[in-house]
Amino acid sequence: MTLTAAVDGSALGNPGPAGWAWFIDENRWAAGGWDSSTNNRGELQAVIELLTAARDEPDLHVLCDSKYVINSITKWMPKWKLQGWKKANKEDVLNRDQMERLDALMTAREQAGHRVRFEWVKGHSGHPLNEAVDDRARGAAEAMRAGRPVDAGPGLHGESLQEESPQGESPQAAEVTPSAEVPQTPAPRTVVVSCPLEAGLADAIVAEARETGRTAQDLLAHLIRTGWEARS
Repeated sequence: MTLTAAVDGSALGNPGPAGWAWFIDENRWAAGGWDSSTNNRGELQAVIELLTAARDEPDLHVLCDSKYVINSITKWMPKWKLQGWKKANKEDVLNRDQMERLDALMTAREQAGHRVRFEWVKGHSGHPLNEAVDDRARGAAEAMRAGRPVDAGPGLHGESLQEESPQGESPQAAEVTPSAEVPQTPAPRTVVVSCPLEAGLADAIVAEARETGRTAQDLLAHLIRTGWEARS
């Protein structure tokens, strides 16, 4: 089952008091902030915090109104990494600390076979998840400006998601009715194959996989399969 979440950052002054947030629903969201930072760092931190909290979620759909963040993760980061976190003009990549953290989180998801797909949504256009996450990111920035504690939210597994039994009662076990045995179709046999690739080709495959929401393994298997089928 796909988990859909929105991310956002906010900076009052840019740089200035700043906040980040991710939002799934009223019972699952988180936020934080700094005394002074930028909007882009808020956006990047929101993704970092979401990927960290949802590390065990196998299929993640991330809504983001920052093309800078989406392009950094899905297009530019593999090349930056290959160049020692330098841009084409040899200057240091901005927000390198966050980019390296994002690269590690994305790599861990790919190695675990977990999917993540990024989708751009227009900010302040009435999208319910984007509006909700914007409110929380801005609220965090405003709290930092006012010197108030930031409402950190319930996180991914908030208490409101855990239903408790009434006092003095124990949960009732659901009655299970045996069903007719259904023949199981055996899963197709798979074989793990490894082969060396040129660094540029490997980075291109990783970048395209991230852009399309696949794992690198899935994309490579697809390319091999379609190439083999084209032979016949």
